[in-house]
Amino acid sequence: MRKALRWLLALTVFIGTLSTAAGAATAAGSEPTDIKDRLLSIPGMSLVQEKPYPGYRYFVLNYTQPVDHRHPDRGTFQQRITVLHKDVSRPTVFYTSGYNVSTTPSRREPTQIVDGNQVSLEYRFFTPSRPDPADWSKLDIWQAASDQHRVYEALKPVYSANWLATGGSKGGMTATYYERFYPHDMDGVVAYVAPNDVVNNEDSAYDRFFARVGTKECRDRLNAVQREALVRREPLEKRYAQYAADNGYTFTTIGGLDRAYEAVVLDYVWGFWQYSLLKDCDTVPAHAATATDDEIWNSVDTISGFSAYTDQGLETYTPYYYQAGTQLGAPTIHFPSIEDKLIRYGYQPPRNFVPRSIPMRFQPQAMRDVDSWVRHHATHMLFVYGQNDPWGSERFRPGKGARDSYVLTAPGMNHGANVAGLVPDQKNLATARILKWAGLSPATVAQAKPLARYDARLDVRDAEREPALRP
Repeated sequence: MRKALRWLLALTVFIGTLSTAAGAATAAGSEPTDIKDRLLSIPGMSLVQEKPYPGYRYFVLNYTQPVDHRHPDRGTFQQRITVLHKDVSRPTVFYTSGYNVSTTPSRREPTQIVDGNQVSLEYRFFTPSRPDPADWSKLDIWQAASDQHRVYEALKPVYSANWLATGGSKGGMTATYYERFYPHDMDGVVAYVAPNDVVNNEDSAYDRFFARVGTKECRDRLNAVQREALVRREPLEKRYAQYAADNGYTFTTIGGLDRAYEAVVLDYVWGFWQYSLLKDCDTVPAHAATATDDEIWNSVDTISGFSAYTDQGLETYTPYYYQAGTQLGAPTIHFPSIEDKLIRYGYQPPRNFVPRSIPMRFQPQAMRDVDSWVRHHATHMLFVYGQNDPWGSERFRPGKGARDSYVLTAPGMNHGANVAGLVPDQKNLATARILKWAGLSPATVAQAKPLARYDARLDVRDAEREPALRP
């Protein structure tokens, strides 16, 4: 017994010695081995929360960023990121939605395809990743791309395999802008449903889209409901006023309830095609003129959302509208099926959706520069669009100077278009290129299949629903 105790004591001392030696080695500068410790050893990185998920480690983190990357000594802010960790030897997908980052574990399509890690970044100025005080002039596509570049540089020593940038909608735009300004960071880009508004004042492509999308029967139904909502403006605005009072909604930014009401109604047809499919036309009132007020209200509210243009609905998306009115551009469409006398304001500009205390000036050269770069220099870039998504009317188009870059369209799909929705030949092509760019073996590339099984909790496939006309 004493012999056993002496052996146990000796073992304990030995283990303690090893631990002390390991600690001394870490203090002396050797790399920590646990992924959390490795992430937190990065200067400026701090842990918000770790959440469990089978097969992964998932971290919500803050990273210290300069407010102005041109003058990094002029203040910093905390930018929120998440890391879905698989293995440091696997490829890494760098994802941004262009808006807030979700703190629930999720996996974008390229991450599933390559069975890799995923780093997700919250776009600057979306709370809580907003400098205080907020100098809105520092919200532009170059500053945001520089945020991504610094995160990549910080994490590349940890995740040394190939990296792919991805995002959908404004996130697809963001991935494209990142590639334009830092073309040597990523090994490939997969941009989903990314609008490309090169000339802000020329939007006829959208009018042509709405004249032929879907079927005539569906278009007629939607146009009739939209028109009827304007015909019944007076009774439905009374309902809107009560709805606002019941929910504490106000209309200071847009300039009044009447403006907000028309903005919601004019979003109706666009919103349907953005988020719905042709089969969903059956949910639209078939005879708008004889439909009840409830039926008209409910249809418009379901598709457009009457809270969208309230102060409370706009506040979260102020950074987007600011960018739309300063660099990204915004569509203006016409309504040939509605008499002019029924429309008071038309498609309102982004300036109407941003508080007047925030100055804005449009920079027409910003999108022209990106478009020209994509046409002449795009390399390892894949753009995926949905056939019935209005935002695809103005899209990126790599030109003769581009290399190994593609624009593919998923038939019948909306703003949730993805590689899985492409026709078989194009699906195989896209999957193979993603695997190739991720640095995987020729045998794996030849299989052209996602390497990770579909996970209903992790793998989001539907378009993200947003309460207003945002890409």
